[in-house]
Amino acid sequence: MLPQLDGVTHHFVELPGLRMQVAEAGSGEAVLMLHGFPQHWWEWRDVIPTLSQHYRVICPDLRGAGLTDAPPDGYTTDQLLADVLALLDELHLDRVHLLTHDWSGVLGFLLCLRHPERVRDHLVIAIPPPAVRPDRGFALRALRYGWFNLVLPWPGLGPWALRSGRLPRHMMRRHSTTMPEELIELFADQLRDPARARAGSALYRNFIQREGMRVLRGKYRDLQLTTPTRVLLGAEDLVVRAESIPSQDGIEVAEIAGAAHFLVDDRPDAVVEHALEFFQQE
Repeated sequence: MLPQLDGVTHHFVELPGLRMQVAEAGSGEAVLMLHGFPQHWWEWRDVIPTLSQHYRVICPDLRGAGLTDAPPDGYTTDQLLADVLALLDELHLDRVHLLTHDWSGVLGFLLCLRHPERVRDHLVIAIPPPAVRPDRGFALRALRYGWFNLVLPWPGLGPWALRSGRLPRHMMRRHSTTMPEELIELFADQLRDPARARAGSALYRNFIQREGMRVLRGKYRDLQLTTPTRVLLGAEDLVVRAESIPSQDGIEVAEIAGAAHFLVDDRPDAVVEHALEFFQQE
């Protein structure tokens, strides 16, 4: 059972091979909000009340998270994007404002590259564009502070580490400035389910081993984003820094004081402020 928020309605959407839970609030132009790992729609709890006064906010639990199904497969980039596109079609949404965090930021960038007609603009949190050129400093920080990225993709080991609860707790404690223990427990608790722990490991296998190698090989460097994009980075993010973001037309970068990787939890006020300002620029 997930927590409730005043003004938010919940429903399930039947997608091809997947039953997806969706939280919605407000009316008007649609803002699709895609959570990061190891979270679910509740990541947006402090953003929804204000943003839904101006927009229709749509916060799905992605494949393997929250109350959405956690099938044994389908955690590739292509399938995850297909889930998002199928959701937009089921909700009869031609175009949306897009707000993403963590691995969903990767999905957001690729959605903008492959289907720019579906996205008005993209506000992405704590993830650099896929055209990034990881330098030595970035690599060293990723190894020092993101060592778990090398553990989680392994079948057997990754799901075990997530089910135990210790690793997801470490991730949230180490990479947030303010996340309270009860919230950490809420997000870690869903991973006690073996199917969801396997799903989490499969996500890391896709994004670290597959997408990570594509980035390192420069697959996306010659692709031009046409979607207006703003990247929000926590000033206390241990891995991703402003200098990591490649200079590219149409991409803005803003650094948020008092926040780390879990910026939505650390500074929801800043997320709301940027969303309201950025989404009105169209």
